[in-house]
Amino acid sequence: MNSGDRTVRLGAFGIGLLLLALPVQAATVLSVGDGDTITIASGAQKIRVRLACIDAPETSQTPYGMESRQVLQGLLPIGAEVTVRTKATDRYGRTVGEVLKGSTNINQSLVGSGNAFVYWQYISGCDRQTYSRLENDARLKRLGVWSVPNGIQRPWDYRRNRKGSGSASSSSSSSGSSAKYRCKEIGSWDKAQSLLKQGHTYLDRDGDGEACESLK
Repeated sequence: MNSGDRTVRLGAFGIGLLLLALPVQAATVLSVGDGDTITIASGAQKIRVRLACIDAPETSQTPYGMESRQVLQGLLPIGAEVTVRTKATDRYGRTVGEVLKGSTNINQSLVGSGNAFVYWQYISGCDRQTYSRLENDARLKRLGVWSVPNGIQRPWDYRRNRKGSGSASSSSSSSGSSAKYRCKEIGSWDKAQSLLKQGHTYLDRDGDGEACESLK
């Protein structure tokens, strides 16, 4: 074997090792939390996944909060087989990754259909050029969130503003003027989301716009 052949083979072997090292999981969809969060089953594990590099409107956000969730439910119905390309683990312990159903990149589909924004602050690890092109196309075609001029309030701004008002509501409720609820006493996920919209922000412990995930 000459040195050129050896170099080619070693290069191919290195690429193979790199592909094997990529954290890819085959899984089944168990539920959809909001427009960018799902729960999957991978083997015996139940894993909560935050879709990487995108940010969808929060379920308590109008317009498009619940619409975005419904679109993701349509793309990933319960029982759908998916593959997750893991990028990281966030501070809430969720797996952050790109979700593929067959050859379809769900993260990119949501951006391209105007049901999510590119999360530019956390674009690292994703194909920046493709996400930028998809968002620009959706904006020019006025799809989804872009049907409102310049798009709706960005989810990251919405969360920040809600946390600010939430701390004020917490101060007023601490005087005893407002009742507090515990998730296990509420009874249903839908009622928990309704209470969240009414200002009971403490029910959303991880700040993802969804209250009492344990009730799903």
